[in-house]
Amino acid sequence: MENRSVPTLETPEGAEKLKKALEDAEAVIIGAGAGLSTSAGFIYAGERFERYFSDFACAYHFHDMYSGGFYPYATQEEFWAFWSRNIYVNRYMDPPKPVYERLFQLVKDKDYFVLTTNVDHCFQKAGFDKQRLFYTQGDYGLFQCSEPCHMETYGNEEQVRSMVRAQGFVIDEEGGLTVPEGTTPTMSIPSELLPRCPKCGKPMTMNLRCDERFVEDRGWHAASGRYSVFLRNHREKKTLFLEVGTGWNTPGIIKYPFWQMTYDWPDATYACLNYGEAYAPEEIQEKAICINADADEILEKIV
Repeated sequence: MENRSVPTLETPEGAEKLKKALEDAEAVIIGAGAGLSTSAGFIYAGERFERYFSDFACAYHFHDMYSGGFYPYATQEEFWAFWSRNIYVNRYMDPPKPVYERLFQLVKDKDYFVLTTNVDHCFQKAGFDKQRLFYTQGDYGLFQCSEPCHMETYGNEEQVRSMVRAQGFVIDEEGGLTVPEGTTPTMSIPSELLPRCPKCGKPMTMNLRCDERFVEDRGWHAASGRYSVFLRNHREKKTLFLEVGTGWNTPGIIKYPFWQMTYDWPDATYACLNYGEAYAPEEIQEKAICINADADEILEKIV
């Protein structure tokens, strides 16, 4: 769903007001969407796409990683060649800009919790406590059975690295990908590297919420429970709901609940940091801070 009728708002001196709200808050609840990772440099098109997927672009005529994820590849070997690269560069490589680190510096000494639809693990890499994170939509770093025949997930780092290397890439000491001079990567992987479910033997898939087959494993439910407890314990406290980079694809996960809780809670503030989509409904605008700017720019200024 996309809501193009909502106007963009700008709170005067928004960065200064956000800094004050962070300082005064007893608790900070962060809601993060794809815009935060985009601000950190995890961009799915342009130079970054060309660097790692130019061969796929030439062969299949798509021009960004998102489109490549939906392409109907003829074989599983091609499918996993694309997806292993996609997972590696967006999960196991570090983002180019320290946006997540700046956000962590602002909340590390606060009582905080993070609710995110992102699947790239950037919060944990930046130092956020795993026990204070709820990844609602899955994790690029996990596989699940495609059926699924059981409700478990499996870490995929070694499998993904093997698939990437099998295409001719070299992983350097800092985690970057290069291709030896005079060679070109292949666009398939050996059949023996195809990930199979350890219980039923059927193909594995990514643990990403695309349909009703998404596996909510024990870790998912534990994180959901911790988030619910955090909300119950902080309803009466001075709380900042900080929404960063969340658009209109899944507003029911972060945006709408944050609006409702800001309205209901006696001492809550809502801050929306989002370039081009900063907004708060009229009912909570007196309790809201809207900043129409890039997260990297604003967080750097506040830090």
